[in-house]
Amino acid sequence: MTKYMLRKGAGAATLLAAMAGLGTWHIAQAQGYPSKPVQLVVPSPRGAVDIVGRLVGKKLGDRLGQPVVVENKGGAGTIVGAAFVANAPADGYTLLISSGSTFTVNPALNARLPYDPVKSYEPIGMVARVPLILLANRDVPVGSLKQLISAVQGAPGKYVYGSFGSGTTGHFAGELMWSAVGIQLLHVPYKGSAPAMSDLIGGQIPFTIDTVAAALPQLKAGKIKAIAVTGATRATPLPEVPTVAESGFPGFAADSWLAIVAPRGLPAEAKARLQKALADTMADAEMRSKLVASGLEHAYEPADAVLARIENELPRMRAIAQRANIRAE
Repeated sequence: MTKYMLRKGAGAATLLAAMAGLGTWHIAQAQGYPSKPVQLVVPSPRGAVDIVGRLVGKKLGDRLGQPVVVENKGGAGTIVGAAFVANAPADGYTLLISSGSTFTVNPALNARLPYDPVKSYEPIGMVARVPLILLANRDVPVGSLKQLISAVQGAPGKYVYGSFGSGTTGHFAGELMWSAVGIQLLHVPYKGSAPAMSDLIGGQIPFTIDTVAAALPQLKAGKIKAIAVTGATRATPLPEVPTVAESGFPGFAADSWLAIVAPRGLPAEAKARLQKALADTMADAEMRSKLVASGLEHAYEPADAVLARIENELPRMRAIAQRANIRAE
């Protein structure tokens, strides 16, 4: 074989290698999103949103083929984290997981938010419900919602109830419930579940509305009593506790929910990939069992249903805030 032929052969090999590399590049381009880790912002330092964010994030990353990194950006009742994501590039690499507090409660209390609950976000899907529950001190002679109503009607102005904060989902659920059943209790806001639960156990307040997740350990220990859950269905970890609707008020439902969203303007490819990956994640049996074990309810809804939920719930929350004179802290 001549030197010329060797050189020609080497050139052909180089060309083939280059073409192979180009082909690989085209494949990578075709694969597209995601090509790097995805950030999932949790707009609170701890609690149900953080628990679900980490559970869902791990499984979602497995399906996307890239890590989903959870980052806590708490502050101002989820507003700090929500605003961060609203202003992030709409490329699919920054997502938000948050509750109805972000999408319907905050807008009902504050007309000047640094984000719009509908215009700022592209819903990916709902991932869970956060059941709320009406609780009583174990020494209060009330074991049902009807008994509570009778007690309040018999002693107007005597009873109060606590929640994990003014303008929270627990506060809104309480005011909606009192309006539905025709009584009124004075609201005592706390800075979180822990101090409210402590005062309930100690007898400083007779009733609270909290999440099932927060109440479960104390209920199992017999330190408090469950009166009714506020959602449309019974809580899976507490099948013996009736709903408000079952307690004589058909149609009543008020609980919280968690959804994942992206900044508005998401590319079609990224949007489709994220929605499919989330739907597959939420169909996972292990995901369902872990959510229930954490005191939450598996409740997947696609993007369109999340948007409809926000649009339907917003006027309802605004009406409650106005009627009960609920203001942002």
